[in-house]
Amino acid sequence: METITKTEDLRVLCDRLRQFDYVTVDTEFMRDSTYWPQLCLVQVCSPEFTDTGAAIDPLADGIDLTPLFDLMQDESVIKVFHAARQDIEIFVHLNGKVPHPVFDTQVAAMVLGYGDQVGYETLVNKVARKNIDKSMRFTDWSRRPLSSKQLSYAISDVTHLRTIYENFHERLAANDRAPWLFEEMERLTDPGIYTIDPAQAWLRLKTRSNSPKFLAVARALGEWRETEAQRKNLPRNRVLRDDTLLDIAARQPQNENDLDKTRGVGRNFGASKQGQAIIDAIKAALAEPQESWPVPKVRTELPAGIGPTVELLKVLLKLCSEEKGVAQRLVASSDDLQNIAADDNADVAALHGWRRELFGQYALRLKHGQIALKLENGEVALVELETASDTPPRQDAKTEAVAEIGVDADV
Repeated sequence: METITKTEDLRVLCDRLRQFDYVTVDTEFMRDSTYWPQLCLVQVCSPEFTDTGAAIDPLADGIDLTPLFDLMQDESVIKVFHAARQDIEIFVHLNGKVPHPVFDTQVAAMVLGYGDQVGYETLVNKVARKNIDKSMRFTDWSRRPLSSKQLSYAISDVTHLRTIYENFHERLAANDRAPWLFEEMERLTDPGIYTIDPAQAWLRLKTRSNSPKFLAVARALGEWRETEAQRKNLPRNRVLRDDTLLDIAARQPQNENDLDKTRGVGRNFGASKQGQAIIDAIKAALAEPQESWPVPKVRTELPAGIGPTVELLKVLLKLCSEEKGVAQRLVASSDDLQNIAADDNADVAALHGWRRELFGQYALRLKHGQIALKLENGEVALVELETASDTPPRQDAKTEAVAEIGVDADV
């Protein structure tokens, strides 16, 4: 096991890692009391290592992480993570760039039928046939020095990951599902999902009113809070709790006395610097032209009686997913099913690409009575139905009766 605390050693390590097709990566970080995650350790492993990897200490005095950031951008080396989103967010915050290319074993597991959001420990047990020592799971990674037991625990996250990656990479290639994963990785590495715009922060709030005036104030307060949280590097709720923010947006106090009456704020909060900033944000929001206020989202009403169709599509989704060994959540969401039930041309992922081939085409055929679901030996199965084009034109009742007894219909 290598522990890297100096820039030159890091440069040598990253040069070695560039010789391989892939490198497994994991991070340990703290975020309990900060807005931005504090990176405390980076673990890496490659085919060069046997049972060990390397631990990079970003908290070491004077260390420059540039060689690591350069490795994350090297297009010739696949960066393998498990549940990569938070790890990627850390690199974007520190370096401004998304690691690429990326292979996320959690998403690959969904493609290969291990279920929705399968945990790393489960994959280690099922694929690597190993057990993880959980005793260091809740350690404080920001404290130094780190013990050999802590480092061994951290390194195991990338040594086992190597085994999982090699297994998954081979299986994806064997069943031609590598393009499915590639499509998901392109979404995961979209820089837009890691850009935090304070002006859009209010969209995370569970607003209780569709009043444009209320939404305008909630938007202003959400932007103020996000900016403050970033500036002070504090969790959002340390600046102002969600429920308090929404209460203020509903009450829209115009002075410090009114603000002090809001549930959840301390005594004389209105006279504080924060209180004054909140009042100013409210007044500025209300002073904007009303046409610039947020437009309430109108929830599209689904056609009456569509519920049974949606339920049938759920059964079909489960059937198709289990038959192909793919996690349902990766194929279609509940909203997707509702949209498909309402509209053949719904703009949902399930009606495009490999998802359409696996499920979407069958969903449309079920919806239009071309196929049906049946129970066969206690299991659900698909059955083809005759369509109008397959069935001879139906004779009227008189003609049918006459034909049946062989009498001329004109008699």
